[in-house]
Amino acid sequence: MNVGGRVSQVSVLMGSDSDFVIMSKAVDILKQFDVTYEVAVASAHRTPDLVAELVRSAPERGVSVFIAGAGMAAALPGVVAAYTTLPVIGVPLSGSALQGTDALYAIVQMPPGIPVATVGIDAATNAGLLAVQLLALSNTDLAERLVAYRRNMATGVLEKSRAIQEKST
Repeated sequence: MNVGGRVSQVSVLMGSDSDFVIMSKAVDILKQFDVTYEVAVASAHRTPDLVAELVRSAPERGVSVFIAGAGMAAALPGVVAAYTTLPVIGVPLSGSALQGTDALYAIVQMPPGIPVATVGIDAATNAGLLAVQLLALSNTDLAERLVAYRRNMATGVLEKSRAIQEKST
C-alpha cells in the first residue's frame, strides 16, 4: 500500500481499479509536489472492513489527508469520513447513467457533523491540489511551491493569450 515503504501523507482510495484512470490525476499532482502518498482499492460496499482498517490505521502510516473517489452510490468518501476526523476530499466519478451527477449529490450532501470536501465530477487534479493546500498549512516549502505553481499557470495563460492575439492579426 505505501509507495516504496515511505510514510504517506495522503491516502488515495477508490472503490474499483477502473477508477484509477481518473484518480491518477490526483496522484500526478502529489508526485509533482513531492507529497508522499499511498493508493488502494477498497470498496465501501464490497470490502467495508478493509475501508475501516485503512482509515483507522492511517495516522500510524503518517496520513494527514484522504482523497476518495467514488461513482454511482458514492459511499466511499462518506464512509471514510465516518471513521476519521482527518480531512476527506471526495471525487465524484462519472461513468454512470447520470454521468456522475448521482455521485456528486451523494458526496456533497453529507449529514451534519461528517463533512467531506467535494470537488467537481472527475476533478481529481483539484483534489490533489486541495490535499497539497491542506498540507501546505504547516509546510512553508510546500506553500511556496504552490505559489510558484499558480504563477506558472498564470504565465501559461498570458503566453497563450499572446499567441492567439498574434494569430488573429
